[in-house]
Amino acid sequence: MSKLKYLPNVVTLKLDRAKCNGCGMCQIVCPHAVFKLEGRKAQIVDRDACMECGACALNCPEGAITVKAGVGCASGIISGMIRGTEPTCDCHAEGGNCCG
Repeated sequence: MSKLKYLPNVVTLKLDRAKCNGCGMCQIVCPHAVFKLEGRKAQIVDRDACMECGACALNCPEGAITVKAGVGCASGIISGMIRGTEPTCDCHAEGGNCCG
């Protein structure tokens, strides 16, 4: 079975490696293996596999990870497809339009 991918380059996931303490919680809680520890710091290894669930950010004791859980482009496009409407990712607020 191939690894599930969402839309390329649209997730809101960000990692501030300077804040990372190397605890590895992100790697433990991520259901899609987006993170790995390298050099005692977390690293994003497969950003496009992120489903924006927010588990990593909620479990990061240093606040090194941010993600807009459930409101990113992948979620917006999927919701639009299900409802038969336009995407609702709100990219316009950040100065871009990645959905259209």
